[in-house]
Amino acid sequence: MSASNMIRKLVEKALYFKCLTPEIENAINTELTRLGYISDVDYEALELLMEEMDAGRIRLISSH
Repeated sequence: MSASNMIRKLVEKALYFKCLTPEIENAINTELTRLGYISDVDYEALELLMEEMDAGRIRLISSH
């Protein structure tokens, strides 16, 4: 699976479960760090995730 697909799959998982867990967030950050850049498609996926969080449809789950 390509890194770009991995980021989109992680965003899809967060959208599906309606929550952003520390594990999903860490996996996204790891992929972004490994890549060193973000593609337009990945940016759009992450932008959608942030919009959903801002609208209150996705909750952020803390590690504590």
